[in-house]
Amino acid sequence: MEHRMKTEGERFVKTGGGDMNDPIGSHSEEKAHLFAVDNGLDVAATRLHGSYKALLNDPDMDAIYLPLPTSLHVRWAAAATTRGKHVLLDKPTTLCAADLDAILAAYMKGAPLSNEDFLENDISIKPDLDALGALGDVGWYCIRAILWAVDYELPKTVIALRDPVKNQAGVLLACGATLYWADGKTATFSCSFLTNVTMDITLVGTNGTIHVTDFVIPHEERPAEFHVASKSSFAELDIGWDLPSKHVVATDLPQEALMVQEFARLVQGIRDAGGKPEGKTQLALDAVKASIDKGSEPVEVAS
Repeated sequence: MEHRMKTEGERFVKTGGGDMNDPIGSHSEEKAHLFAVDNGLDVAATRLHGSYKALLNDPDMDAIYLPLPTSLHVRWAAAATTRGKHVLLDKPTTLCAADLDAILAAYMKGAPLSNEDFLENDISIKPDLDALGALGDVGWYCIRAILWAVDYELPKTVIALRDPVKNQAGVLLACGATLYWADGKTATFSCSFLTNVTMDITLVGTNGTIHVTDFVIPHEERPAEFHVASKSSFAELDIGWDLPSKHVVATDLPQEALMVQEFARLVQGIRDAGGKPEGKTQLALDAVKASIDKGSEPVEVAS
């Protein structure tokens, strides 16, 4: 499928992250053909589909990447899962956890969603195809990184930062929140379309600190680095403290190709080991959005 394929999908194809004869679908065969030509694919060997439905009906395709606007995810992901396809979605997966549950239910049951009229109307009346704005885009990365840092333990409560910025249509341009856990852990994030691009994450523990300056898009294609400081206490500051140590992680593939490899690993885990998808990032994001809508009141995270 097209739309944002000009970014992540295009880079994945050009860097050789998968089977270059995988089928391509777009609004028309002409657009699918143009995408194949622009990316140096063997047009004669690549199956080109002139509609999304035709792509989903391709019997030789097991999994699909859907780089579509968020409000289209329910419709097309559900359509794909009812045809037995595994689906890789851009973040945020959906506009709310209920929509994600609908996609998962369609996959587990192998049956179409029950209310097609609602889905059609829900999509058509959206003033913006990605109504979560900065929260659903850059905020998703922040929440996901926070959950990774705590081994994917959901927080108990979230409180949105005050004075979020919205455009005239009410879509978030800048916002943030603090997440609270029952054992005393806290995490705060801020995300914005308006400020200078910054992709920092700092993890502070009792005995050490980890700092990454490019946790979303790397500064360099192949290597990525992070810094670690340890054994530094406030009582020792009068005599100075050690520089953080630098650690470099190298890879032969860009993150778009690694993303698809990870997707394949997860699919195999579901097939072979009975793994189940989870919606923890979406649940935390929903709570942040609810707190924003309630004027920064505390909101408990559903589990």
